[in-house]
Amino acid sequence: MKPLLSKMLILLASLGLLSTAMSVEARSIPKSKKAIVAKKVQKKPATSLRLRAVGSARVVKGGKKAAAKATVATPVARQVRHRPVAPVSMDEARDLVVESASALVIDQSSGAVLYEKNAAAQVPIASITKLMTAMVALDAKPGLTETLSVGEDDVDVVKGTRSRLQVGTRLSREEMLRLALMASENRAASTLSRHYPGGRSAFVAAMNRKATELGLTDTHFKDPTGLNPANVSSARDLTRLVAAAHGYPLIRQFSTTPDYEVNIAGRPRAFHNTNSLVKSDGWEISLSKTGYINEAGKCLVMQAWLNNKPMIIVLLDSWGRLTRIGDANRIKRWIESASLPQRRGVG
Repeated sequence: MKPLLSKMLILLASLGLLSTAMSVEARSIPKSKKAIVAKKVQKKPATSLRLRAVGSARVVKGGKKAAAKATVATPVARQVRHRPVAPVSMDEARDLVVESASALVIDQSSGAVLYEKNAAAQVPIASITKLMTAMVALDAKPGLTETLSVGEDDVDVVKGTRSRLQVGTRLSREEMLRLALMASENRAASTLSRHYPGGRSAFVAAMNRKATELGLTDTHFKDPTGLNPANVSSARDLTRLVAAAHGYPLIRQFSTTPDYEVNIAGRPRAFHNTNSLVKSDGWEISLSKTGYINEAGKCLVMQAWLNNKPMIIVLLDSWGRLTRIGDANRIKRWIESASLPQRRGVG
């Protein structure tokens, strides 16, 4: 027993000396090297965590094969996220910026909606009203050569706007209709309504009756000029109004006449279309009408041919002098450069 005990004591003593030597060696390592060692030790767990995050669909538990699968997942995921985006569809309209507060663009031949923005909002429509004024005036089948006279009742007392048609000016009904549509002459529109069977009140009643017949549920009229802000509609309704007005050859002709000269009191007076686009070689416009009062902002409706298709464009409450024209040009470029998906029709 004693020899065995002696050997065990010697072994324990040698182990004690070994552990002491190891602790001394550890204390003798410079601090800079300790930091490096510690840094190397910390890297391994971090790598494992990264692999687990990349391979989140299948948790990586370890091993070279599993790690290899996890690292392959990284470029695949990035490839999906950065895959080239397909051309933006008309439905998404990401590349079309329309500044007008309300807008609607439809393919008249199919009824497909190509673009819409606040299309159901009921808003003042200013002189877009005159399209309905022209339809009601023509529906009565009046004599277009009959001479009409501008009276005191045709002077604007709502907005105080001026007119080149002085009280007492005498023009044919056809000339009054042309000036109301192309130059947006308020006194011409007012004169047309006053010479309607039953007078102006009967004329406005006929405007609202026709709106009902056309299914214009957001539309109501108080006067034939649009100076009254109570004349309201929506972009959705106005596409139907434009389509209906387009059925009148004289409205198509007069609303797109670039310039016209009229003899007033023995002197020739030149009138110009309020929509400068009718003079542009880049546009093929079949019907046009602008409008403006403070409450409505600047408005524009058109029937134009784009991509060899008849399009109806409605722009309401545009800010700035040229915004509605800019919006129309942006829509034109957008339609001509994009593929048009079919969407629901406008009822």
